[in-house]
Amino acid sequence: MFAPFKPQASVYSNIHVETAVQNADGHRLTAMLLDGAIGAIGVAINALERGDIAAKCKAVSKAAGIVDEGLRGALNREQGGELAKTLDDLYACVLVRLTTANARNDAALLRECSQLLAPMRDAWNAIKPQRMAA
Repeated sequence: MFAPFKPQASVYSNIHVETAVQNADGHRLTAMLLDGAIGAIGVAINALERGDIAAKCKAVSKAAGIVDEGLRGALNREQGGELAKTLDDLYACVLVRLTTANARNDAALLRECSQLLAPMRDAWNAIKPQRMAA
């Protein structure tokens, strides 16, 4: 009954996400990237469990892109010191596991990736950026 409106809903959703990104500061963008990666991994697990390999591959690819281009790409390795190196190593580990999970159709490895990122997301969300008084 409502199938003809699905593309419009998708457009609305994309506009909503684009607006949120445009209005977000660096802290919020990182939170959104972590949420996006974990969400995409969840989609991949669900797709794998229902046997939809194409959807699983698409979701794993999305998660890997977020981790590699978004999270790893945002690291300031020059100023970030040991923390940036540690995060880079974590993201590299997640990427290897995502790739392996995708090739093996391994839901347990996908869950492990989510479990590696979830504490990061939770800790990041617990940190509130300090606003400087004018």
